[in-house]
Amino acid sequence: MNHITIIAGARPNFMKVAPIIHEIKKRKAEGVNINYSLVHTGQHYDKKMSGDFFEQLNIPEPDANLSAGGGTQAEQTGAIMIRFEEHLKKNLTDLVLVVGDVTSTMACAITAQKLHIKVAHVEAGIRSNDWSMPEEINRLVTDAITNYFFTTSDVANANLKASGYVDDQIFFVGNCMIDTLLANKPRFIKPSIWEKLELSEKGYFMMTLHRPANVDEGAKLKELMDEIINNTQNMPLVFPVHPRTKKMLNELGIEHERLHMVDPMSYLEFNYLVERSFAVVTDSGGITEETTVMGVPCLTLRDNTERPETITVGTNELIGTDPKNIAPAMKTLFAGDWKKGGIPELWDGKTAGRIVRHLIEL
Repeated sequence: MNHITIIAGARPNFMKVAPIIHEIKKRKAEGVNINYSLVHTGQHYDKKMSGDFFEQLNIPEPDANLSAGGGTQAEQTGAIMIRFEEHLKKNLTDLVLVVGDVTSTMACAITAQKLHIKVAHVEAGIRSNDWSMPEEINRLVTDAITNYFFTTSDVANANLKASGYVDDQIFFVGNCMIDTLLANKPRFIKPSIWEKLELSEKGYFMMTLHRPANVDEGAKLKELMDEIINNTQNMPLVFPVHPRTKKMLNELGIEHERLHMVDPMSYLEFNYLVERSFAVVTDSGGITEETTVMGVPCLTLRDNTERPETITVGTNELIGTDPKNIAPAMKTLFAGDWKKGGIPELWDGKTAGRIVRHLIEL
């Protein structure tokens, strides 16, 4: 493959493609005939995604921005497809590489295949089996029309084989997000709230909540927050708050002297706090991967996960969305009986090298 068009639609996508781009540049400098362009669909407009964001994580600025954000899922999908088709007609490529499970992943895969351009999917084969999640639909559709699958686990490999895909299409390479995490670990930044809140190593909880199942219903969110506050002993709760969650929390009048709702922070600051926390309470998928590699206990407030290796191998446990499940989980944690966990196979910081090696050979 001489030219690869790499797609990113949201902040986590850029963190996943960054090590792949660094590896392509390295191989090109060694004389290999491989080129790339980076296309940002503009799916998630984020004012924090300024030049500072790209500079801080050593991520190149996109070559093109489709500015296709906003609107409903259908409107966004349509806008991305229309603009990406225009882009591809003007900018020929041998392969479109998509990552993760956002709307852009699916929309760009469909557009490429309609133009008879092959598609590679990084993080292919992961499944939650929960069709109420838009991400699951994106995964299923993308994988149904992908030519080359780059996977993070044996579970993902098995999912793809069960769908009829053959070994020649499936490449078990590891986890790009972990490449980014390990590369940036020495560069984590202590945020100003460390002193301001008088935090201490392993002396506080980190929290993130954003999924509709947890935050859209006021009474349930209040019960969930009450259970978390009542079962975390005297430890501070540091909660970088998503705008939709903040609105709901304010309306419900949820506050406590140990609950510190702070503005969303940069990747390097957020992970500085995660690494030093006693434990993390979240409903995110990506954070469970990072806590696993950093050896931090993680309580996931979801009924399913597309990343089972964070449970079978790592430090994560599914607590579910019922607030009554929080107390027994916290009891286990404070008793010192939480599992130690290990690091899943090939989550070693060398995933991008394996991906690019395969791309060169295709």
